[in-house]
Order: sequence, then C-alpha cells, then structure tokens
Amino acid sequence: MNIVLVVFDSLRRDCIGCYNDGEPGTPPWGWKVHTPNLDALAAESLVMDRAYPESLPTLPTRRALYTGRRVYPFDRGDFNLKGDFRGAPGWGPIPEEQDTLAELLQEAGYRTGLIADVYHMFKPSKNYWRGFDQWTFLRGQEKDPSRSGPDPSEELIRHWLPEELENPARRKFITVALKNMYDRRREEDYFNARVLITAAEWLQQNRDAERFFLVVESFDPHEPWFVPEYYRRMYDDGDGQEQVISGYASGEMSEPLLRRTRANYSGLVTMCDRWFGHFYQTMRVLGLLENTVLIVTTDHGHSIGDRGYVGKRGYPSAPEVFDVPIFIRHPDGPGAGKRSDMFVQHTDLAAQILQFAGLEVPEALDGRPFFEAAVAGERGHRDHVTVGWGPNVTVIDERWWLNCKVDGTGVLLYDLSAAEPLAENVADANRGEVRRLFEAAIADAGGAIPDWLLEMAARQEDAPGCSDLAARK
Repeated sequence: MNIVLVVFDSLRRDCIGCYNDGEPGTPPWGWKVHTPNLDALAAESLVMDRAYPESLPTLPTRRALYTGRRVYPFDRGDFNLKGDFRGAPGWGPIPEEQDTLAELLQEAGYRTGLIADVYHMFKPSKNYWRGFDQWTFLRGQEKDPSRSGPDPSEELIRHWLPEELENPARRKFITVALKNMYDRRREEDYFNARVLITAAEWLQQNRDAERFFLVVESFDPHEPWFVPEYYRRMYDDGDGQEQVISGYASGEMSEPLLRRTRANYSGLVTMCDRWFGHFYQTMRVLGLLENTVLIVTTDHGHSIGDRGYVGKRGYPSAPEVFDVPIFIRHPDGPGAGKRSDMFVQHTDLAAQILQFAGLEVPEALDGRPFFEAAVAGERGHRDHVTVGWGPNVTVIDERWWLNCKVDGTGVLLYDLSAAEPLAENVADANRGEVRRLFEAAIADAGGAIPDWLLEMAARQEDAPGCSDLAARK
C-alpha cells in the first residue's frame, strides 16, 4: 500500500470547513473560510478532533513527525548552528542515531519522495531529507536567500508594509520576501501551487513504483500572506492598505489592518485548498486513491487577533495554535466519514504510518498506532497530551488546559468545560489539578528538565494574569 503525507504549515484547524460548521471553534472574525477540497477529503476520511503537536515550532514539530520520537524537553537541543538563526530549543537537525520514517520505509522497499518549500528544513546543518530517493526543494519562501537583488521599490514596500507597523526587522523581512517573488505572473507561480503541482507530477513520474511514500510539505499558509487579490477579495473586497506580516505582538493593529490580515490569511487557506484539490484529483485520475493511504495535517495554527495577539507562541498557549487537523483516508474505506475524539500527537501519526506499511513499530518510538482503535470508537492510549515549546509546556486532558514554564512557575490553568474556557485563569482555585498536570509534564519529559532549559525559563517573563503559585515541588 502506498502512503502520502501532506503537511501544511500554520493551517488553523478552525479555518477548515469540516471543523467549523457551527462548532465552537469557528474563526472569530465573522466569516467561514472556504475549503471545499479538504471538506471533500473529510467526507472520505477518519477525522481526528483532538490532535496536537508533540513539540513546537516548525523544526521540532517535523522532527517528532518524521521520527515518532519525543523532542520535548529538548535534551541536547540548545542549538546555535552556523547558517541559521536560533529559532527555538530543539531547532536543529534530526539526531543521527534516530531513524526517520523515510529511512525505515526505504529499507522496506518503498520508493520515497519529498516535495517541499519549507526552507528551514534545508538550511546548512539540517538533514530533514534523509531517506528520500528524491527530494525537491522549491526555493523562495519568506527569508530564504534565493535572490540577492535588486531590492523592491519603496512604492512596493509601502504597498505591503503599513507605515504604522514598520520597524527595521519588518522592513528587512518584507524586502527579502518581495525579492523572492520577482517574476511571479500567474497563480501557478505561487508557492503552494508550485509545491502541489510538483507533487502531482511526482505521482505521474513514479507510476512504475511498486509502492511509495511521498511527503508533501507546503509552507503556506504560513506568513507572509501574499495571495492573488481575487482570493483576498473573497473575504475583504475593500481597496485599503495591504497587510501580510505577523508582528508577534499584542494590540498594535487597527481594525481595518486586522481585517485585511485575516482576509489575506483566509484567502491563502482557500488557495492552498484549491491546489490541494489539484493534487487530490490527480491521485483520483491516476487510480491512486484505490491503493494509497492519504494523510493531511499541519504543524500548528496561528493567532490572528485572538485575545489581541498576532503571531504564534508557546506561552500563553492557545487552541488556535495548538489544535491541529488530521485526516486519514484509507483506500479500503474504514473510517470514512467518521470522527474521533481520541487524543493523538504527531508521534502517533509516525507510528501509524509504519503500521500502514506493514512494518513493526520500534519500541523506541514514543508514538503508538491509533487508526483501528479510533475507527472503532475507542479512547486510545492517551488520557492527556503534553506539548513542549521552548521553556514552556502545555498539558491538555479531558477538562483542563495547563500552560506554564518548565520550572513550574507562571501558571495558567483553564477549565475547558467552562462556557468561555480561556477567559479565566482558575489555577489558584484548583491547585491539585495544577500539581497533577505538571507532574504529567515532567513524567512525559522523561522525569527531568535540562538545566539549560530551566535557566531559560527563569529568565522568561511571566505571562499576564498567571498565578503566583509554583507547580513544581
């Protein structure tokens, strides 16, 4: 059986139609985002309603997904490698001693392919293409140094970067991003289209493979949210100032700019869906839906004005960033149209891929296969999930959402059974639950947090509204 894994970067779960039809997680900006192709996939798939990353952000997530191994608490993860910025704890290569899915499947006789524009995976010192018979890196996303000049005009910069948001770092960011977009003339030249068209071509070119494993990595809908104007106008038909960057700050955008930001993001989600549809239909006409497991997920979402913040972060953590979609379409039909509220993480998805391939899941993996149990409506092997992001940890179970620093300070506890779950920090009134959940976080870290990460936590400011109590004994 063939296996295809499609990963979109920064795709909010609540911006996919099958996740937001009247559900509480509907995006808060007053419109439904159009995703007809992902919705069609959902109708043929098992849809996971409680799926989460294991570690964040971009590279730690993919390391967990590609290996099935825990990355939190970032042991030996204090990377500061030449050719890259210090992205976050764990922002480094896959350890040489850890096998990747591609390597295991390649050894089992699978033809393996990777089509990606996630440029962080291909920077100096990175090795995320290990085990792929073919890996294709499509250049130019964000600050990928794919073009050295000429610089865009002041008029063009002003068109995309609002004057009230400008600072030297943002100006440099938008300048490099615009340079990378030169010669873009039609929709097919945009990154998500290029990735999914190239992936569809890979399917056509590798029809002779006895069985294959293809990973498709689209950096879109990650910022900057450049999208053809007609997609943006589906959500905001005005002619005001454009805005496509994420300030990683609170309360700095006017309402018109925030609306335009949300419209550009929504338009890019719809564009990703449109070109996923091209890939999906290519699988259909090639007959691959009859012998291929198709899996779609994302690494994380993105806050766009939620609780006043634009960006993504691990503290305070929030569902629009931490909730991720997972669709699994099995060619024989089990799970089609079903939903599961089983707790799963990306490490479990890696283990499940190995099981789909008929391989034994190594004991060293931290993930466990879950598909059959989820189809049967069972609860699964997890009663909670732990998600690490830098010196912060989030623990989620049936009722509670705990977020604090890894030294047990700066505690935020939310009651998921409340009418507005993230409206009130209830840590002080539920100290026993704080202690229990934090102990689970330490246990999931293997019983200890590295000293350098504890030192990092001690230097980090507490989040507004956090409790003074310390969860750590």
